[in-house]
Amino acid sequence: MKVQVEVECSPEEARRFLGLPDVTKANEVYVDALSKAMQGVGSFDQLQEMSKQVAPMGEFGLKLFQQLMESGAAMALSGVLNPQGKPKKDN
Repeated sequence: MKVQVEVECSPEEARRFLGLPDVTKANEVYVDALSKAMQGVGSFDQLQEMSKQVAPMGEFGLKLFQQLMESGAAMALSGVLNPQGKPKKDN
């Protein structure tokens, strides 16, 4: 048997439903700092050096972050976490 469920919601509603934190302000600060740093980049070598400073672990760090986010989302969807993002207690 195959069951397909479609949910139509905004990104904000999805974030709240999954119990994910609101990182809007942190993202704005990060994007602003990155934009200011990019203004001084004039060559590929400078861009590469800047990217090493921003992501010291490079591709490995990005994959690690991606795995962390995927496992958190899987836990939230499987019912392991309550709506506040904390582990559910067995009764």
